[in-house]
Amino acid sequence: MPIVGFNFNKMNVEKLSSPKGKISINNNVALKDITEQELNFGKTKQKAAVFHVEFTCDYEPKIANILLVAEIVFLEDPKHIKSIMDQWKKDKTVDKNIMTVILNSALAKCNIQSMIISKDMNLPSPIPLPKVGVKEGTAAKK
Repeated sequence: MPIVGFNFNKMNVEKLSSPKGKISINNNVALKDITEQELNFGKTKQKAAVFHVEFTCDYEPKIANILLVAEIVFLEDPKHIKSIMDQWKKDKTVDKNIMTVILNSALAKCNIQSMIISKDMNLPSPIPLPKVGVKEGTAAKK
């Protein structure tokens, strides 16, 4: 599925208190809207669907929150774009195969960006990072 663009439009982080104790981090990505956009390719123009997504990361109990708003530009056959737009206008739904591609793309970019933001704000990573466990009596190899 041809995603030809990804743009962040808004990045907002608010630290309400210092992290301490048990922290619960809830991440969510949601499709907010789909609009149509005309793209220029040299002398030709083609319509694309622009998926407007919102990624939130809430640190509980009320420690911080991260909000990322982005656009994903999806280029496909004009008939397919029309079908996507018609379905969205009719009942605010999207074919599950397209939705999977869009949300996975959003998660890939937003998870990385939220990790960068959390590091800059001295917050725990919103995604669990791998940890090394060393067994008792294990010596380092040279």
